[in-house]
Amino acid sequence: MSSLNKAQLIGRLGQDPEVRYTQANTAVATLSIATSERYKDSNGEQQEKTEWHRVVAWGRLAEICQQYLTKGSLVYIEGPIQTRSWEDNQGQKRYTTEIKALQMTMLDSKGSGSGGGNQGGNQSSGNQNQPMSSNVELGKDFDNMDDDLPF
Repeated sequence: MSSLNKAQLIGRLGQDPEVRYTQANTAVATLSIATSERYKDSNGEQQEKTEWHRVVAWGRLAEICQQYLTKGSLVYIEGPIQTRSWEDNQGQKRYTTEIKALQMTMLDSKGSGSGGGNQGGNQSSGNQNQPMSSNVELGKDFDNMDDDLPF
């Protein structure tokens, strides 16, 4: 039997996307996504548990995240979980586990959410069959999005 490495999240951004560029001028966006679970404890009181997820998007998807997502934006993220390591300034080996975003869909409706200027709509990294936002300006920016995606 083969294996599967796929994470699917729906959550809100804890801060605006942070975008950097590699030496080869490839955009890399880091997102902090919060997901919450509500449950009743043993006393019958409503509790909420929040998990924070580190998400990394590359290339055109990273640029789209930077352009359209803001703190509080509701998003769907899909991609594999990966762990990488590096050496810090003191020579200690450090590890981080993150989700490599292969697909991102904006779930906020136009003008809603805590994201301030987020224009929302449904849009993903390469699926042109999903409904477009009613915002004409947003739609025209995505017309040829598939042409320069690395995946």
